[in-house]
Amino acid sequence: MTEDGGAPGSGVPGSGFDAFETDVGSPLPTESELDAGEAARLSGRSAADWPMAALEPGPILPRFIASASDEIEGDLSSELARRRLLLRDALGASQPVTARETFAGRRDAMSTLIKAVEEQRVHVVVYGERGIGKTSLAHVFAETAREARYHVIYASCGTAANFGDMFRSVLARIPRIYHASVLPNSPEGEKAGSLEPMLPEGPYGARELAEVLAGLVGTRVLVILDEYDRVVDSNFRREVAELIKNLSDRAARVQLVITGVALNLDELIGYAPSIRRNIAGLPMSPLAPAEVRELLRMGERAAEIRYDKDSVALITRMAGGSPYLVRLLGHQAGLNALGNRRDDVNYSDTRTAVEKVIADWQASLPRRIQANLVREEARTHWPLLVAAARAGSTADGWFTVDDVVTELGGNATPIGVERDLKLFVNVIDLLERREGHGDPQFRFSYPGVSALLTMAAAMARQEA
Repeated sequence: MTEDGGAPGSGVPGSGFDAFETDVGSPLPTESELDAGEAARLSGRSAADWPMAALEPGPILPRFIASASDEIEGDLSSELARRRLLLRDALGASQPVTARETFAGRRDAMSTLIKAVEEQRVHVVVYGERGIGKTSLAHVFAETAREARYHVIYASCGTAANFGDMFRSVLARIPRIYHASVLPNSPEGEKAGSLEPMLPEGPYGARELAEVLAGLVGTRVLVILDEYDRVVDSNFRREVAELIKNLSDRAARVQLVITGVALNLDELIGYAPSIRRNIAGLPMSPLAPAEVRELLRMGERAAEIRYDKDSVALITRMAGGSPYLVRLLGHQAGLNALGNRRDDVNYSDTRTAVEKVIADWQASLPRRIQANLVREEARTHWPLLVAAARAGSTADGWFTVDDVVTELGGNATPIGVERDLKLFVNVIDLLERREGHGDPQFRFSYPGVSALLTMAAAMARQEA
């Protein structure tokens, strides 16, 4: 760029275009206003040369490797494209898993969830840290339940979730024929309709909703409320707790499966002792090494590749039991090998994948956060920040001074750690602080910083 902000060689300040000499006040003609001869004159070519110039080959622009219907033309290069797409389908991390064919591990969690619903007839709360596989488990569980002829309704919660609107939508997806008040051969039974009109007009609560749902016969209904932690309306949470109690008291053929980011059961559903006997908590733990290997084998079978021992070990260490990171790193490492026309995914492919993920994460941070991470104070206190990142790898990201001291291995004093943490709250904007009933709590002010620091530190230890 030049000093005036233009591109090098630009005749127009602040632009990337060369200046043309034209009459004062006369705009440049548009392409549609130029005939072939005029266009040739401006380009310095003769009119006779112009048609040939248009046919001269230039750089080929990137193209999609498959159509919208996932069809690939059958030439030599398409075989590689096919394997890349199959690897994406098996290990792609951008979307949750929705089918059993691409679901690995979590057999114990799936078995516990099914038994809670089928044998105990309780409502289930699935909780754990972000990226641990809660939504994927919910989708695959829903598919499994539908095969057993359960009527499954999936709903994703948001910050604006409203109890009345949410469950009107749920009842609109339950056929009216399943209600005890509707006889199969009656005019009502022969009409296509839902339970939604059976709700009172206007506002209603958990009691009125439970009265309608208590009349279900001939099927069982599972309502999956995903991302429940995003709900900010306290009334929504109170009504859901009341609904669980009412459904249980009436032995209704309806059960709720709630998933969300949380450290424990109370954090997600609140303190509700009256419904404790009606719910089962299912904490999602990190993947075991054998489950990581099982997940990578899906990519191997799909794309006809093989992750070597060192590659698997590096992915296992970097992912820290996160299914999301196993998929992300496994997918990128596999693409690196295929890009070099190799079937074996080696350590170098995986190391490059880790470096790319770290670089992508860092680039996605606000410039302010990036600048703060490279400040001298951050470099000086790097072990402290890494320890804070490990301490903050919980569902909500909050940690205490004692948590950081523990991560540092007892080589620091609580007073010194708290003093240094405050530096990154007040002087350098990397942390935020809140006062509670006990010790003050801290967490990184921007999502992703904790994971970035943790993976970068793990990679540094790996290379040491």
